[in-house]
Amino acid sequence: AAMAGFVRELERRQGPALRLEQRAAGGVGSVVWDAALVLAKFLETGACPLARRHVLELGAGTGAVGIMAATLGANVTVTDLEELQELLRVNIENNKHLVTGSVRAKVLKWGEDVTEFQPPPDYILMADCIYYEESLEPLLKTLKDLTGPDTCVLCCYEQRTMGKNPEIERKYFELLQMDFELEKIPLDKHDEEYRSEDIHIMNIHRKQTVGP
Repeated sequence: AAMAGFVRELERRQGPALRLEQRAAGGVGSVVWDAALVLAKFLETGACPLARRHVLELGAGTGAVGIMAATLGANVTVTDLEELQELLRVNIENNKHLVTGSVRAKVLKWGEDVTEFQPPPDYILMADCIYYEESLEPLLKTLKDLTGPDTCVLCCYEQRTMGKNPEIERKYFELLQMDFELEKIPLDKHDEEYRSEDIHIMNIHRKQTVGP
């Protein structure tokens, strides 16, 4: 039998909490990670205007961040692998009465064709997407293919000190800096309660290419 889901409530500043089903089995995509909570709550601070904006979430997992954006008026596409679509659909369904924009789930495999996700979104949201070395290159390709000159990428990650994590992280930001400008959002701009010294939010933009 499939493991029953267990529900994580995510309080909102206005209105009822989001109810997010998680899966006990199914690897990394199936629980609400701390970085997702921090990013979701950062969106609620209003630092980035989301109403009527086109938003894409990469590696959405439970969909917590994207669904939060949709409750703030954004038109959101949450994306992840095929095996997470059912969980995403359940969570969209469970929270649809709170959505003031729109939200849908789609399969997006990093490194593959992104034509159906064009034109470039206003925002790309990513929470804890850096943990496998093999996925760095495909993820960067996807980011380059998806971003326009005005796309704002918000990448939230927990700094991990174990094993190969620091090395993978360093490599990721090194590669990212070839095409993107990175700016760290200071801790005092994060949600007062949902913040942590070792969870960082980066604001990332395409470097402006200078013409010939």
